[in-house]
Amino acid sequence: MNDISMRGGLLEVNPGLAYTIIIVGLAIAIVMIIGMWKVFTKAGEPGWAALVPIYNVYVMVKISGKPMWWMAVMLLGGIIPIVGAIAQIAASIVVGIGTAEKFGKSQGFGVGMGLLGFVFYPILGFSDAQYEGANRASNSDLLDDVV
Repeated sequence: MNDISMRGGLLEVNPGLAYTIIIVGLAIAIVMIIGMWKVFTKAGEPGWAALVPIYNVYVMVKISGKPMWWMAVMLLGGIIPIVGAIAQIAASIVVGIGTAEKFGKSQGFGVGMGLLGFVFYPILGFSDAQYEGANRASNSDLLDDVV
């Protein structure tokens, strides 16, 4: 009976830890949604798009000025184990860099948006940065030409 395989899930073994993980996860999700809502609104897109799972990726790619095939990489990359995850991370970074540049931020900020979106999207959303849209040339456009 004391065999570890006989125990229940995390909720039964350590409910305090399970509830803490759930609360932290929900807090991160809420912060990310609020940040994306603000960024979308600044870019002239509807803020509610941050709430719609696949449409929000479409809007992020559109704001970044990247071709729509980046959206396919971000959404379908999870189908292929390991390689797909790496492709999703790379696509998130590329889209983050494109978005950051459209708001006049550095490529380093864009990498942060790709890797730690729940921190950098609210920073961008609540900052005084203005969306410069298609008028802004981006250094990462070279990547689109190469790839």
